[in-house]
Amino acid sequence: MATYAIGDIQGCYDSLQCLLEKVSFNPDLDKLWLVGDLINRGPDSLATLRYLYSIRHSVEFVLGNHDLHFLAVSFGLRKTGQNDTLSELLHAPDRQELIDWLMQGKLLHTDEALGYTMVHAGIPPMWSLRQAQAHAREVESTLQSRYCRDFLASMYGNQPNRWKNKLIGMDRLRIITNYFTRMRFCTEDGMLELDTKENMSAAPLGFAPWFSFTERKTFNEKIIFGHWAALEGQTNTPNIYALDTGCVWGGSLSAMRLEDAKLFSCDCIA
Repeated sequence: MATYAIGDIQGCYDSLQCLLEKVSFNPDLDKLWLVGDLINRGPDSLATLRYLYSIRHSVEFVLGNHDLHFLAVSFGLRKTGQNDTLSELLHAPDRQELIDWLMQGKLLHTDEALGYTMVHAGIPPMWSLRQAQAHAREVESTLQSRYCRDFLASMYGNQPNRWKNKLIGMDRLRIITNYFTRMRFCTEDGMLELDTKENMSAAPLGFAPWFSFTERKTFNEKIIFGHWAALEGQTNTPNIYALDTGCVWGGSLSAMRLEDAKLFSCDCIA
């Protein structure tokens, strides 16, 4: 039995199958950890989601910003963008079954036995793992409640851009969601800069990659994340594993076997 953490798939179904074949994945024995952005922008979101749903007993996943965007679109709360590739999925006869499964997704997953935590974008420097787990549950429980529509309608936006414990309502849920699904650069006290998408050298004045702060409260945790393709899998930081290697942008799809941290990849299959 092995556990494979896989970077942002984004509907690149053929690349996913290539990678699973390379590691001889057996859904009856092995487990998949998926860092989010399972769908959108790539060529076959429907086949990707159908396959993952078919082996759901072997899958742990966190939600990425593209997954949440699809849910908002599916509820009629947002229109598709010009670069979205969600049409086939939105018109599939089994759409609701797939939506219901995604709605059960997490924002953070931890396995104490394996010693890893998985998020889509990151954990802000001022939160401990326990705090991050509690805040993730706030959003997860809302998404799985009768208030899910209100949340999906209100999650878009860059404000507030700094954490305060006294935040309430949708402002609180929005910044938690932005930390877990959109963050790249921030300050040590968690002020977000959400416009810059380039690599670490492009950090805006006063900001740095979320994982680079030496006083980060999760400094001793092993954290797996995706979202930041421009890193090309490199963080230069112990215990921080970036698995988005830009498959949908013509790069590769990457996996890490958690038991020994061995890396595998398949080039993008157009």
